[in-house]
Amino acid sequence: MERIFVFDTTLRDGEQVPGACLNPREKLEIAMQLSRLQVDAIEAGFPISSPGDFKAVKMIADKVKGPTIVALARAVREDIETAWKAIQGAEKPRIHVFLGTSDVHIQKKFGLDRQKALERGLDALRFAKSLCPEVEYSTEDASRSDPDYLASVVEQVIAAGATVVNIPDTVGYAVPEQFGALIALLINKVPNIDKIILSVHCHNDLGLATANTLAAVRNGARQVECTMNGLGERAGNASLEEVVMAIRTRKDYFDFYSSVNTREIMRTSILVSRLMGMPVQANKAIVGANAFAHSSGIHQDGILKDRATYEIIRPEDLGITDHAMVLTARSGRHALKDKTVQMGYDLQDREFEQVYERFLSVADKKKQVYDQDVDLIVQEVIFADLADSSLYALESYKIITGNGEAPEAKVRLRKNEVVLEAVSEGGGPIDAIFKAIDKIVGAFHKLEDFQVQAVTETKEAMGIATVWVSREGFRALGRGASTDILKASARAYVEAINRIGCLVAGKVERPGPKKQNGATESKGQSACVQA
Repeated sequence: MERIFVFDTTLRDGEQVPGACLNPREKLEIAMQLSRLQVDAIEAGFPISSPGDFKAVKMIADKVKGPTIVALARAVREDIETAWKAIQGAEKPRIHVFLGTSDVHIQKKFGLDRQKALERGLDALRFAKSLCPEVEYSTEDASRSDPDYLASVVEQVIAAGATVVNIPDTVGYAVPEQFGALIALLINKVPNIDKIILSVHCHNDLGLATANTLAAVRNGARQVECTMNGLGERAGNASLEEVVMAIRTRKDYFDFYSSVNTREIMRTSILVSRLMGMPVQANKAIVGANAFAHSSGIHQDGILKDRATYEIIRPEDLGITDHAMVLTARSGRHALKDKTVQMGYDLQDREFEQVYERFLSVADKKKQVYDQDVDLIVQEVIFADLADSSLYALESYKIITGNGEAPEAKVRLRKNEVVLEAVSEGGGPIDAIFKAIDKIVGAFHKLEDFQVQAVTETKEAMGIATVWVSREGFRALGRGASTDILKASARAYVEAINRIGCLVAGKVERPGPKKQNGATESKGQSACVQA
């Protein structure tokens, strides 16, 4: 069996989902979990895009051990220098340079001809190679490129020192037979192809990203670029869990293996979903809530007799298990500390005490505290934006309502050690709370989306509230958790307006890299580029 290398780009391409925005600490937590998942490479970001992304990539490079840490760069010297500064402290660094090879990209994006585009790419590659021994080169929009020109580019970038060459289906245009044939053509036509790892990066615009990736693997590709939950630009990328589990489950067809620890798949999926504010659809393959749910009587009868009748994957292989240790208010610090360590968290003493206080509060309301609850409590503490005293923090709220009466909310927020209060009526208790918060802040925020989800069963379950709000052309995500959904909603709204306030005040860098050499300028907290 041959090994397939798994390259995760959740923190780069995955974060390009409209509205998704991770702060450096959140990116680090996801990277640490990806390390536990045992992916081969983590594309940590696009360092030139913003100071925040540079900081996140550098933090990951310095702290995450095991996987290769990758930074993206255009075929521009400044991009490459910045990428190297961000990842040079990594145990195994890699610079990832990309440049289009399709005529529409070469001519329309850059105003060049094929030869000049190739020369630019080779110059960039050689410069990257002078800094970092491991360099990946991506032929952007390869699936719409002239095959002969593409083969020539691949041959020359290998000769110039590339260690990995990536063949992207950037706009999800390919179909499996065609994409597999393109990979086979390169394997047969490029004489030095055996000197590199051939990679593929497929998008899901036609719903074929996983199928195209697997077709490429069958025809000679040995690295797959994918994201957790299939997140990414437009319709998303090839889904890591789908590609990995397809190869693992169909060993009779795919004579390959990967290093991925599949028992960490579900936990990774949940973490990415929560931090990005992107719920996983119930019928999503592998990680959806219904992936192992059986409602048909015929199916249930079969499952009771033998799970293999209607399940081709064991839930346990994805980390879906019963809760081995259920915590209660009497469990104590030692048990909670042991649980957080088992779950992969490395908490500072101050952070653990905050986690313990919140744990006791939840445990007093629930008979049992499950792993998902602990996960949520820890994330609330370590990802709290409210450590900055210049931002608002929820102090308290009170709702007065009754049959036939408009709900009234009295809300108190703390800012700079000053407690501010406002009262407002609303169409419902949550609407009243949000309006009272707006009164305190002195600005109207448009609520674009609002969701509440329970993380465990029973009526005392912890609830996660997710809100999207907009103001003055800016849009931000907020999350809050509590056994009280009104409190969770208030916390989420306060987090969102804090982020909006920072954007409006210019405290958060928004512009991406400057226009250079005909390349388009990127906008947003993360660079909106395609590969």
